Amino acid sequence: MHQPPHNRTAPRSPFLTSPMRLFSLLLMRPLFMLLTGLLLSACGQQRESHQTSSMFGQATTEDDLTGYDLTDIQASGELIAVTLSGPDTYYEYRGHGFGLQFDLAEAFAHTIGAKLRMEMASDTAELLSRLAAGEADIVALELDSAALDASTSAHGSTTGSSTISTPGSTTDLHACANHWVVRASASELAAAIDGWWKPSMKDEFLALEKQRTTKATSVRRTARPVMLSQADGIISRYDDLFIRHASTIGWDWRLMAAQCYQESAFDPQAVSWAGARGLMQIMPGTAAHLGLPMSAIYDPEQNIAAAARYLHELSGKFADVPDRLERINFILAAYNGGHGHVRDAMALARKHGQDPHRWANVDPYILRLSQPQFYHDPVVQNGYLRGSETSGYVRQIQDRWAAYRGSARAVSPNAQPSPSRKKKERRTHVKGREEFMNETPCP
Repeated sequence: MHQPPHNRTAPRSPFLTSPMRLFSLLLMRPLFMLLTGLLLSACGQQRESHQTSSMFGQATTEDDLTGYDLTDIQASGELIAVTLSGPDTYYEYRGHGFGLQFDLAEAFAHTIGAKLRMEMASDTAELLSRLAAGEADIVALELDSAALDASTSAHGSTTGSSTISTPGSTTDLHACANHWVVRASASELAAAIDGWWKPSMKDEFLALEKQRTTKATSVRRTARPVMLSQADGIISRYDDLFIRHASTIGWDWRLMAAQCYQESAFDPQAVSWAGARGLMQIMPGTAAHLGLPMSAIYDPEQNIAAAARYLHELSGKFADVPDRLERINFILAAYNGGHGHVRDAMALARKHGQDPHRWANVDPYILRLSQPQFYHDPVVQNGYLRGSETSGYVRQIQDRWAAYRGSARAVSPNAQPSPSRKKKERRTHVKGREEFMNETPCP
């Protein structure tokens, strides 16, 4: 209700003008403030016990979270699924998700008009507890009755599914027709999954995954020679671009050329099985992150420039590796397999008493991240990795870089390297004056 404006000329209250009553009020004030503080504290504790903070800063009650259903997911535009890591469930490669359960969950999310956010748990018990707590919308994993019984107590059943409840929790969980699990309160979501699911889908997506893994090391490309002219020391027609952009990050341009050959064999139109594109095989998501529009992803200079920015970014993420030459191995591995997986391998090396800043110690654990006992290790945060590919990627680039150093000059006479690069690279032969004047190698 609208209140009239305060009248500054109104007479004072008799209560305020009485000395005795004023004295009594002053004595009661501390007691009043103490009682008020206790009441507010109790209310705050009660609110904290029933509320959590949402990503937008608004308080959301636990009942709101566990009652989250299909319409809420569609309104938010995001479906949160939780699963276990593995080659047959979910893994990341170059920032994109793969695996049967990821593919199925992404397909379902698309049908309900939402984007998928896939998260990992360490075991089945964590999967179900996170679902019951409202931290995820679905458990995207085929859980049979034995797996459910191991983590929950079952009660009752419905056609094509069963209802379960976690010990110590009143939140019931519901198994859908495809053996995914949702909260029993999310009846609309369960009905949507059951209506969408067809048993033939599993075989279709398994065939897709098998086809993808069969081509996992392939890139659709037209291969160019490893060196365009060994006699003239020319590696490729893109040498000047490598020189220009490698110099901005302090790399030997021949190292960047060696990486490019490993990625695309110098074919600017190359496309990998995972969707990476261009000379330096940049994934669409990475391109967006680097500010490279898809319309320019096949442009040689823009692709190489974006790759240089990404290499510089990765170098910063491994600033704790003090030796510069050692750090190159970590950067290359992260470019191929992802920064998080390399950090996982470093954590495993550290756990087993080895120096995690030496590639010779980390590389064996890169390989072991394809084994369940290692990618399920508590220190591993990013799950399964196709370790043999990442390990071989680093090794082959290093070998090719060594070969290029023996055949190509440090800097082409036609290049325009960064003027800030003044340091000269040592060479094993005596340079003529013209060559010396024209050469400004990268350190």
